[in-house]
Amino acid sequence: MTSKQQLSKGKVVITGASSGIGKALALELSKQGYQLGLVARRMDVLNDVKRDILNHVENAPSIDVAVLDVADDETIYPVLESLSSSMGGLDIVIANAGITAVNRTGTGNFEKDKRVIQVNLIGGMATVDAAAKIFRASGGGHIVGISSVSAWMGIPGSSAYSSSKAGFTNYLKAVRTELRKKGIQVTTIHPGFIATDIAEGMEKKPFVINADKAAKDIVKAIIKKKDSATIPAFPWSAVTKLLTVLPEKWVSKTL
Repeated sequence: MTSKQQLSKGKVVITGASSGIGKALALELSKQGYQLGLVARRMDVLNDVKRDILNHVENAPSIDVAVLDVADDETIYPVLESLSSSMGGLDIVIANAGITAVNRTGTGNFEKDKRVIQVNLIGGMATVDAAAKIFRASGGGHIVGISSVSAWMGIPGSSAYSSSKAGFTNYLKAVRTELRKKGIQVTTIHPGFIATDIAEGMEKKPFVINADKAAKDIVKAIIKKKDSATIPAFPWSAVTKLLTVLPEKWVSKTL
């Protein structure tokens, strides 16, 4: 640690850290004093994110970066293990990497749906599994999975995305019960509509908030070690319950 770095509150790895919620989480966690390991598919973009954080956060703890495509799930554990070694251990792993895709069922673009499932569900599960392996060896840790409110309601035109998040939420719930006795906390985050540079037209959706606001709320939930959190809590906690009982034609008009 250099004389300009503050003592770290903890060591956090974030997947999909080059944009959107992942990038906003990196900035917020650095502001709060966490040492970061940032991973995404492009090293040049990761270096830009690292530079931005160091320019905006005075005395920021150290930041490591590594290339990782979670769609290539066999590479996830080696990358996380390498970061754990270079960072001097890990306290939190945030499985955030994900993609969205609008695809109308039956239009001949099923490869889009397969890609969404591979990245969001298989990649997410593999990240959690890799983190759990590291934390089992170290005696404990905290796994955070970024799901979505669409886990509870199918979004027309994004059926694969909704399915991937529903599967990830159920996976995290099962894993939480399994790993609690090992001293490993598992938190599921369900963001609502978040305006980011990777989600076109999101500003037209209801109850939308920006990524910086979402990151602040997510970090609060992580610090409190909540089992599950909806971001923002109001109005989504109530809205998601309502949407599960509304007629499907009403839901399609709402979303």
